[in-house]
Amino acid sequence: MKYLLLVLLLFLQFTDVMSQHQLRILTYNIYHGENPYQTGKSITEEVGEFIRSINPDLVALQEVDSMTLRTKAFAGKKLDLTNIWAEKTEMKGFFAKAIDFSEGGYGEAVFSRFPVEFESIMLPTPKGGEGRSMAVAHVQLEGGIKITFAGTHLCHEFVDNRSAQVRAIINYFKDYSHPVIVVGDFNFEASEKGYSLMEDAFFDAAKVSGQLKNTYPTDHPDIRIDYIWLMKNTEWDIDFFKVMEEIQYSDHLAVFAVVNFN
Repeated sequence: MKYLLLVLLLFLQFTDVMSQHQLRILTYNIYHGENPYQTGKSITEEVGEFIRSINPDLVALQEVDSMTLRTKAFAGKKLDLTNIWAEKTEMKGFFAKAIDFSEGGYGEAVFSRFPVEFESIMLPTPKGGEGRSMAVAHVQLEGGIKITFAGTHLCHEFVDNRSAQVRAIINYFKDYSHPVIVVGDFNFEASEKGYSLMEDAFFDAAKVSGQLKNTYPTDHPDIRIDYIWLMKNTEWDIDFFKVMEEIQYSDHLAVFAVVNFN
């Protein structure tokens, strides 16, 4: 009898582990593909190699240019950065334009290693200023498991815009029953209203893991504005969380996490 109970316990533990799904998540503000500390120097190749090196499942990049004169200025021709990095990493990529810029577009990019459907969501700017978008990836994992991954870059000018944008994000996902991950450059610190609004609906992965390290600027990080948020409708385990201090291509530090959910 004791032997049967032991076998049952081991079986339950094994099936619990097997029922978990693991995701490798990266978010990185890449300063439109140019080295912020060396004007005119491209970081396109370096960013692509970095992403490949950590083998993420889902990636969100902020400040992404698409076919702009700005990219031509440092690369010699207009670049579709999303397509370049999708090919480099062998992932499916999607660009969500926030604004028309420099004869092209400027916004967010998301990438998935899994089958995926993408969409672009515009975020509100009640105080005016630069337009903002959210790139959304509806991802299909093995076994018919669905998750949604989104990347965004909130307003850098107005607190009211950031709060309105957080409310729009929460409202967009409020009826979702499957796991949701939202990442990006939120342009707020934990003391701001937008953070507390976001924390009502999502776990701050850095806070949960105890890795509250600053992410901006790269040369002397003194604020934390880049986040990985995990929606509270799901039970999450964070296996690994790291602000990538050794990667200094952009003016933001990349943030990487390995998360599990049932």
